Amino acid sequence: MALDRWIALVILAVSLSYGYTAFFMMDAGLPPFMRFNPIWPSTFPKVIAVLAAITSLAILLGFEKKPAESEADEIDFSRLWDYNIGQAVFLLALMVAYALLLRPAGFLLSTLLFIVIGAALLGERRFMILVPVAAVAAGGVWYLVQQTLGIYLSPLPTFLN
Repeated sequence: MALDRWIALVILAVSLSYGYTAFFMMDAGLPPFMRFNPIWPSTFPKVIAVLAAITSLAILLGFEKKPAESEADEIDFSRLWDYNIGQAVFLLALMVAYALLLRPAGFLLSTLLFIVIGAALLGERRFMILVPVAAVAAGGVWYLVQQTLGIYLSPLPTFLN
């Protein structure tokens, strides 16, 4: 089985367990006044679980494959070190650092740094465009979460709050 199908199998297992939690366990602790809302806290996780399961099933069943498959697209495990593994590991470490810095550094600063460093790692060199776009993206997501959804998200570092 190809690597993409193994990854799809793992994603299917994760989305099924995530979907089970969203459909059967998350709504049990809702207060009575929230049970009449049209959108519950579990609505978005339910949508994500269903879409991830459908997508991973499509990959597992081979619906996305072209009729004439070429072996050039497959990963050559004998030449594994020719790929950008260091770049991928650094990006994973950057994701962990982002998760750890969210509270102490605040959402805006940590998100801005994550986007800028991640984009630079992936090859973007136009920093005069990258930094303002990252700032608008971080500010826009913060505004939507804070004002539209009403979820408190600390925008600034903890020592400034």
